[in-house]
Amino acid sequence: MPVPRLLRRRMAIFALFRAFRRGGPGLARRLGSLPRMVVATVRGRYDGGWRLLLMGLATVYILSPLDFVPEIFLAFLGLIDDAVVAGWLAGALVDETDRFLAWESDRSVKVIPGKIADG
Repeated sequence: MPVPRLLRRRMAIFALFRAFRRGGPGLARRLGSLPRMVVATVRGRYDGGWRLLLMGLATVYILSPLDFVPEIFLAFLGLIDDAVVAGWLAGALVDETDRFLAWESDRSVKVIPGKIADG
């Protein structure tokens, strides 16, 4: 029984466990799909807008020197929030690239070999 899309999106952190399964897209293919996914989203063809926005905010949070729980005062506890955000981000990237690659393959042009008739 397939997992509903909303539930699957909420479980993004668990997507890491299925990220590198046999027969799935490799890391290079996933990373190569990111620019296409952003362009398709900006042009309104792909519905990943909010998801990409959240992933961008998570990236900024991880790279930012400001934290909700500062490491300087709470040492290892301050790293936990970064680790949770990084885990969610990695899972969300895996989940969203899976979804985008499936969407992209569904939209690919199907060519049926045959003869062109003069009209």
